[in-house]
Order: sequence, then C-alpha cells, then structure tokens
Amino acid sequence: MGLKAAVVLCIAIIVVVAVFGVPGFWTGLVGLGLCLASSSSRGYIYVAMSTIRRDLRCLFVILKVKKSMYHHLQSKHTVPELFIQTAVKHPNKTALIYEPTGESWTFGVLLEECYAVAHWALGQGWREGDVVALFLESCPAVVPLWLGLAMVGVEAAFINSNLRQDPLLHCVSVSGAKALVFGTELADALQEVSSSLEPDILLFCCGQEQKEIKSLHIHNLDELLTRSPKHKPNYSLKKDFNNVLFYIYTSGTTGYWICSFGVLLCSRYFRISAFGFHSFGLKSSDRLYNCLPLYHSAGTIMGIGQCLLFGMTIVMRRKFSASRFWDDCVKHQCTVILYIGEICRYLVAQPVRQSEAQHQVRVAFGNGLRQSVWEEFVRRFKITKIGEFYGATECNCSLINIDGKPGACGFNSRILPSFYPVRLMRIQENGEMLRDKQGLCVPCQPGQPGMLVGRINNTDPLRRFDGYVDKDSTNKKIAHNVFKMGDSAYISGDVMVMDDYGYIYFRDRSGDTFRWRGENVSTTEVEGVLSSLLGHADVAVYGVSVPGVEGKAGMAAIGHTGGSFDLDTFLINVKKALPSYARPQFLRLMSVVETTGTFKITKTKLQREGFKPQNSSEKLYFLDIRADRYVEVTSELYQDITEGRVYL
Repeated sequence: MGLKAAVVLCIAIIVVVAVFGVPGFWTGLVGLGLCLASSSSRGYIYVAMSTIRRDLRCLFVILKVKKSMYHHLQSKHTVPELFIQTAVKHPNKTALIYEPTGESWTFGVLLEECYAVAHWALGQGWREGDVVALFLESCPAVVPLWLGLAMVGVEAAFINSNLRQDPLLHCVSVSGAKALVFGTELADALQEVSSSLEPDILLFCCGQEQKEIKSLHIHNLDELLTRSPKHKPNYSLKKDFNNVLFYIYTSGTTGYWICSFGVLLCSRYFRISAFGFHSFGLKSSDRLYNCLPLYHSAGTIMGIGQCLLFGMTIVMRRKFSASRFWDDCVKHQCTVILYIGEICRYLVAQPVRQSEAQHQVRVAFGNGLRQSVWEEFVRRFKITKIGEFYGATECNCSLINIDGKPGACGFNSRILPSFYPVRLMRIQENGEMLRDKQGLCVPCQPGQPGMLVGRINNTDPLRRFDGYVDKDSTNKKIAHNVFKMGDSAYISGDVMVMDDYGYIYFRDRSGDTFRWRGENVSTTEVEGVLSSLLGHADVAVYGVSVPGVEGKAGMAAIGHTGGSFDLDTFLINVKKALPSYARPQFLRLMSVVETTGTFKITKTKLQREGFKPQNSSEKLYFLDIRADRYVEVTSELYQDITEGRVYL
C-alpha cells in the first residue's frame, strides 16, 4: 500500500469512528501517525500532520451540513417553513434591530409582518413562480417582503440600489417582474426611468415620506400591509427544498447587458447560511452586526440567514459607517460581525476611539480581507477568530478558511483532495484552461496559478449549479470534460494559487473582471458602455492597484485624437449609464490604444504603467469624488493618492 493510500485509509477510519461515536478515535489517530512516521516521504508526512486537524474539522462541518440538507430535502421543507419553526420557538426574542433609528422587531412581530405580505400577495392574484422586483436600500422591511412573498411561492428579484437609468431598466426588464416595490429613498432614481417602464408593471412604494412620480400610479404599500391580516394564510405551498426561493443580484457584471440575477433555491440559501454558522463557531445566542447591502448574498443570506434559520439577533445598519461601527457594536452588545475586506480596511484607517476597546465581538467573518489588513485588524481590535469564505452566490465551489490562516480565502485538502470535488485547474496565458493529451483539465500543483472549478452533480444539494435567469450566462460558466470525460464543472473565473499546505490565495485579476468597493466589475461591459458614449472610440478598461486601497480602481484608456475632451459631459453620461462602483476612477487619453494582430486590446502594459504621469503627450485624469469632477493627475496629485492623502 502506498503512502497516500495508507493515509487516506487511516483518515477514513478516524472519520467513521468520530462521526458515529465508535470507540477508538485516538487509536486511529495514533495509527495514522505511525503510518506517516514509517514513510520515507518526509515532506508529505509534514504536510499531512500539519493539516489533518484543519481537514477533519472541515470534513465534520461538510457532513453536518449535508446531513441537515438531506433531512430538509426528504421532508420537503422550505426556508419560510424553517423560519416559522424558529419564530415559534422564541417569539419574544429580538430578531432585528435597525440603526440609526434603534427600531427592533421580535421574531413574533417579524412572523406577523411576513404573514401580512403573504396575504397582500395573494390578494394581488399572484401565483407561485410570479416575480416581484425589490428596489430598496437596506432596512428591516426588506426581510418580511421577500420572505412573505416566498411563503406563497412568489419570487423576489433583488435589484442593486446603486443602479440608475439603462442598467436599472434592464434589470427590471430581465427579471420579468409583475410588480416593483421601491423605497421612497430611491424615488428619484425611479423618476428618471418612469417613461420607459413597462406599462403593465404594478408599482408599490414603502417608506415614511411617500413621493408622487408624474405619469405613474403608485400604491402605498405601508398602508396596504397595515390593513393586511397578520395570521398564517390558508395556503398550501407546492414548492419544496429544491425550488426557487428568490433571484439575487450578482456582482459579476455591471448589469448593463448581461442578466445579473442568480437563481437561489431554498437548498442553496440553507447551505450558505449553515456553512457560515457551523464553520465559524456561531451560536444562536450571538448578536450579529450586519451593515452589508441586502441585495447581495453576503448581507441577505450569510447575514440574515443566521436570524431566520438559527435564531440569532441581527443588528442592521442602512449603510456602513466607519465612525459608528464600534459604537453600534458596543451599544447592542454584538458578538459577531460580518464584513467585506474593504470594511476592515476602513476600520483600521479610522482614528482610535474608546468604543473599539469596549466591544464584545469575538468572531469576524466575511470575504476579501487581505493579509496586511488582517493582521492589523486582529491586533488592534483584539478579534479572537477570523473566518473567511469564498463563493459567488450561484457557484458550487465555495471555499472556507476555517482555521484563520491570514490572507487565505480557503483551502483544498492535500490529504483527501477528492472528498470535496473542488480544484484549482491550470490556465494558459490567454486565460483558457490547460488540457492534457486526453482532453482533461490539469490540476495545479502548489505555486501554479489556476482557476477554481467545482464538479456539477444536480442530484447532490452541495454540488448543484442552478445558474442564472439568462441561459447564455449560465452556459458560459460551465466547462466539460474537466475531472473525467463526460462530466461538467462550474468555472469560478477567479485566478488563484495554492501553497504547499493547500491554502488558496487570490492572484491579481488582470482579465475581464476586477473588484472595487466590494463589487465585481466586468471590463468588457464597461468598455462597451464607454465606447458607445464616445461614438465607438477605442476603449480599454482595467483595474489598477492603489497603495493601501482594497481591490482595484477602474481605469479607462481612451483613444482620442485632436480637439478637446469634454470631461464634464463625459462624467454626466457615465453617471447615467454606470453604477458608482463601475465608473472609471482614472482616465488616460491616448492617441492610439494598442491592439494585437487580431485587434484585441493589450492591457498588460497599461496595467503595469497604472496612473502615474509618464508621457507628456497624454493626459491622465482622476475622479475627485468630493468635487464631483475629473481633475488632471499631476506629479503632486499622484503622490497624494499613493500616500493616502486623497480619498478614493
């Protein structure tokens, strides 16, 4: 028996006796040690012994979540049913707290509000499978809206509250919504597109100050829900654990042409929430601080899911505030915080305040926390545990950094690589996956950059890929003949690298996507928008690094010869066409944007040169957010930006 086979056999024995309570767990562990000690492959021995505790811990979490999922699958449970069970257990416990108003909802009240929404939906004549679009900023009312709709099989479509004009119209259109619910805070955005909305779409407004929009008939949803019954409706839901719960805005695109709604089943909602709960040692008695937008999966699944499924109290803030963050945590006795990497950087950059030493937070979990910020964040705020996770809303190849390895977004077991069928596969210079002589993808060895893929198995709730509303977008994320001939796998699109112990880290994104302000930005889509605005000029869009700033700032190189370039008009049009995070932070006006022999724009050199002034014949501009205009990048401004004296 080879070394690896012996290791796998011993680990399998350990897992069995540990999971099923068979005596001899420690005997098996000793046996594994002896097996490894007798081998001459010292490097493999060291890796195995160094990672076995991590791997077994994650294995137990996977088995625990999988067991629960199969139970709910067989029982045909839905997320609304699971929430009802949670609410009935402790109706008087606080479910949601909202800042800055301090408003709180108990589980009992939240359940009644869900029932009111369900009765309202039935009264509208909507049926299972009908869609209602939600266009609101984060607030407690969002939760009973989508959850109450789901109780009668109506599917919410979350729309990014940053979208305006054409992108907003596109998302409303592709959602196929029969109705749109919007918050009063976004009435102006709706006013801008009022003349282009489908004439038969119903409009409902919620919020304290109702606003009229000319030429549109708008219903006051708050009044309707006040009059709606608050008892369980007499309705038998036909959906089960593997049916659609809602559609959620995904940040893979700007939302201009390509559909940006991931399909969320009840099973996927449970899986994401449960992995967070069990992986990072969360408890029902915890209080979680959630200031992330609810149109994203992190905020509404990984965050709100802890409340709905596990009875945790959630403290919500409408928008992230670095200056109020720790004050809120202290005020509401929060023990867990949910972040994206940018949030942690902002907190570290804040001046020291008294509340940061008075909080009770023991766990911080989220994604995108880079190593340099990670270590300072833990040291300064004395957080006991950091939990990183990776995974797009719709993907089947999620990763978890379960043991707090700084900088890693997750790991792949070096001992049991086949138990969880997720791999880094080698890529070529053009971004395509490398294939062997048989036509199969080639797994990465430590240090080799690759793309994360997950084998698709639609009979396994952990391996499903349900895709997007748009079938073309779904097909683009699927590769065939990956692990073996005839199979299929989801392609993450993110370039990563693995170290000797299986920890996985992001590589710089130099392809079609970069991340800014917690959002993924599609360079091809932004290029299309800008080219159209500029009369089909050559445009190259890419992300550039800014010292001390999380993610990549968008930069556009524009082919412009002769005449003046109207920066003010350009910015006005860009603000109409693109959400704030997709707007170029830097502009580079060039006589010619270089292309390859096949007319593909070359971006590598442009990225390397960044936004530093170099060529006197070219002009570089920076989007000054506070002045709301593009200003020329001088040597002095470049230095101010790189040294952190200018706000991006």
